[in-house]
Amino acid sequence: MSIDIPTSLHAAALWTGLCVLLLLGLSALTSVNRRKHSVSIGDGGKHEVAVASRAFGNAIEYMPIALVALALMALGGFPVWAIHLVGGSFFVGRVLHAWGMLTTRANKPPTPGRMLGMVLTYLPLLAAAVALIWNAGRAL
Repeated sequence: MSIDIPTSLHAAALWTGLCVLLLLGLSALTSVNRRKHSVSIGDGGKHEVAVASRAFGNAIEYMPIALVALALMALGGFPVWAIHLVGGSFFVGRVLHAWGMLTTRANKPPTPGRMLGMVLTYLPLLAAAVALIWNAGRAL
């Protein structure tokens, strides 16, 4: 039996899969740093562990709602380009933010990568929210 899956769902699946890989990479980096510094819980006061842990934590705080939004956009009939625009910019934002966090020195201002990463996190989430509300309003 073959199921016809719209292209928009494939687009959402692409960005979801890439986000999962990013999360796995950030989780592995946290584990490596904990092992390196013999820290099993928390950050043990080690800057590298704290930074890796927060880079992972920040990603996991934003990704679930973004991925739900992508799935709802795909199921709601949004065009593939809209799914790619939201998913791609969100993913690039998460990569830039993680890289920016991992390269920020203690007690220094955020790096440009971290700041741009947040912009590319907020804007796609805002765009998805507005699009989903607009689409729901049309159906009511």
